[in-house]
Amino acid sequence: MIKGMVGYRVKSDEDAEPLLRGLMAHAKQYPGFVSAEALVSEKDFSVVVLATTWQMAENWKAWQESSIARDLLRQYGAVLAEDPRITTYRIIPLVSWR
Repeated sequence: MIKGMVGYRVKSDEDAEPLLRGLMAHAKQYPGFVSAEALVSEKDFSVVVLATTWQMAENWKAWQESSIARDLLRQYGAVLAEDPRITTYRIIPLVSWR
């Protein structure tokens, strides 16, 4: 499984919720989607992260590069203070760590 993290810094007077809701709604329809969470930094409320879980890296990459995901980012680009930061993590089941 893969955890795809997309970090956003939003302008202080802007609301990132519509962007995050749109991206999550689109991701839910994509093959290989498992789950998603929206996270907000406790130290800096302008930092938000969309954390998604996918069955395979190929699923995550296909969604990330989809025209709908890119269009949503363009549509809500005015609320962002900088370009999104994208990070991919492979999930390692802790049960196997003995």
